[in-house]
Amino acid sequence: MALTNNPVAASNTAFIAIPAAERVFSFRDHAALWFSLGVGLLVMQIGAFLGTALGTQTALFAIIAGSLLGAALLGWVAYIGFQRGLSSPILMCQTLGTSFAKLPVILNIIQLIGWSAFELVVMRDGTTALIKGTTGIDAAWIPYITAIFWGLLLVALATGSMIGLVRRFVGRYGLPLVILSLIWLTYQFFLKAQAQGLDAIWNRAGDGSMSTLAGIDLVMAMPVSWLPLVADFARYGKAGASTFRGTWLGFAIANIWCHALGVLIVSTSNPGADLMTTLLLAQGGLIALGLILIDEMDNAYGDVYSGSVSLNFLNGKFTIRFWGIALALVATGCALILPMHGLEPFLLTLSSVFVPLFGVVISQLAKQGRATDKAVNIVPVAIWLIGITAFHICPMLWPQVGSALPSLAITLLLGTMYRITRAPAVQSA
Repeated sequence: MALTNNPVAASNTAFIAIPAAERVFSFRDHAALWFSLGVGLLVMQIGAFLGTALGTQTALFAIIAGSLLGAALLGWVAYIGFQRGLSSPILMCQTLGTSFAKLPVILNIIQLIGWSAFELVVMRDGTTALIKGTTGIDAAWIPYITAIFWGLLLVALATGSMIGLVRRFVGRYGLPLVILSLIWLTYQFFLKAQAQGLDAIWNRAGDGSMSTLAGIDLVMAMPVSWLPLVADFARYGKAGASTFRGTWLGFAIANIWCHALGVLIVSTSNPGADLMTTLLLAQGGLIALGLILIDEMDNAYGDVYSGSVSLNFLNGKFTIRFWGIALALVATGCALILPMHGLEPFLLTLSSVFVPLFGVVISQLAKQGRATDKAVNIVPVAIWLIGITAFHICPMLWPQVGSALPSLAITLLLGTMYRITRAPAVQSA
């Protein structure tokens, strides 16, 4: 599966597919990993926003539709990663060209450092709230100590085996605990909803600040944000069907559950209530929030691991483990000194380049065939740039349709047309 016709590919071991003997991830492993990665406090916050904007029924429709569609795209790229046995940077190379692909790979590393730091900030703020809620201590030094604590834990995880972490910790211990936490929180807020009147909450109207399509687009943002990472894990799958199903179902269920829980929380809370405080005030919320914060570490680790795979592709002199430790330390430093909540719009803008990119990747690599060995694959690059333009222009011209849906549709359509037209030439070659 290596691109041996290209000197760059021939000299880089990252282009070698994972051998069958190392492909150990079953359906359960994929589902556990992606369910765990799909759970997060940010997802609940988005669900709360959707509940306010769209109302209960429309928000739930947008959540289900956006989760199933977005997770299906995630599963599709996972299947491509399994099929070729290659990481995400190599899929970018096979689509855009071995030299030009370094641009999105570098952009991906930057965004992964940012999102790793952002996850540490979420864990820092959550832990600070836990300490304040249990002890009453609200000292200025606590956020720094908690950020360092979570950062050092992330460094420790980076020293270990990704496969071992997924199969031993996430699958056996982490997943059952986080599921129990979600069940408990869902039960507690359902009791509050029942006390306030289920009919009133079910028929609760939104404020009209968002269309249904824009809501679906927003829900899709979570699964599609993982598109640049999924192949790094999926290449270790045992079978294509189990890789696709495990990735799709695992993430879709978690995404639906956490978004819907956010809708339930905002529907039963006072207007403007802080999500973290509301969770803490729930019966058993202290323990449940603590377990969800621990689960947030999986998200940070996923970012760090994928970033280290990309850095290893760019510079194979150092191991993935070395790069993982380095990235974890950098992310910890960023969490300590940068205003991460102010940087969130920048990170979201940076993420926008990967939605159309993987529309192109899917259109070019969905079927087995000869990947490009060119330094720059001009037509896919042009389609990618068109997709980025559509991602940013569509919300200004048609705010009701969002960004991801039109961008993906355009890149998938143009990319598929290009693949079909070049197929005879490839076969004759």
